[in-house]
Amino acid sequence: MEGLVVDRKKYKMVVQEREKAVKIQVYGLIRSEDATQYMTDFEYTIGQVSKRDYTLVVDATYQTTVPSSVLEQLDQTLVFYTTLGFKNVQIVNPNSKIAQVQLRNALERIDFSGSVIS
Repeated sequence: MEGLVVDRKKYKMVVQEREKAVKIQVYGLIRSEDATQYMTDFEYTIGQVSKRDYTLVVDATYQTTVPSSVLEQLDQTLVFYTTLGFKNVQIVNPNSKIAQVQLRNALERIDFSGSVIS
């Protein structure tokens, strides 16, 4: 991966300068015990770019089904991504059909203004 910034078991974060994109690849599910490190890594990664010139790509291809107890946190995370000032926010659909439905419902609940890539 070009411009690899963070490489953890549950996620990778990459700055793709040529494409003007910050790409986050999520594996499985970010649990609450992983959230603090994730946010530290995320802030470090996005701090390296001029957000208004870059697209944020959250690749959820390998994201697993979200437990119903944390669906609200999924909504909050998606809202957070859209408020950061990126030129565009793109979400790549998960492979899991159930996770796709959960994501679609969350995006509808927050009136998501970005784009979803199948």
